[in-house]
Amino acid sequence: MAKFLLVYHGGSMAETPEAQAASMNTWIAWFTTLGAAVVDGGAPTSRAWTIQSDGTSEGGGANPATGYSVISAESMDAASELAKGCPIIAEGGTVELCETIDLSGGR
Repeated sequence: MAKFLLVYHGGSMAETPEAQAASMNTWIAWFTTLGAAVVDGGAPTSRAWTIQSDGTSEGGGANPATGYSVISAESMDAASELAKGCPIIAEGGTVELCETIDLSGGR
């Protein structure tokens, strides 16, 4: 089973405690539907730097990451179907889906 990195971009932060709780419940419900496919629930991100050969600059580029998770799935298509339910999409954000490469030799 392959592992996939979900990188979240954009979305909006709930402003009131009630809206924050509702948003959190939506994320919990989505992760519950993913079940055993969740390898690492991940976390939101905050401050970002871009590291380049000519130096470091503040910011995460044109579309900075706002969080990540790692899931397992049989294929990119299957992972895409799981990612389509991500709450960040309803919040105006996007999910970047990347298949990871196992360099451990299966260990």
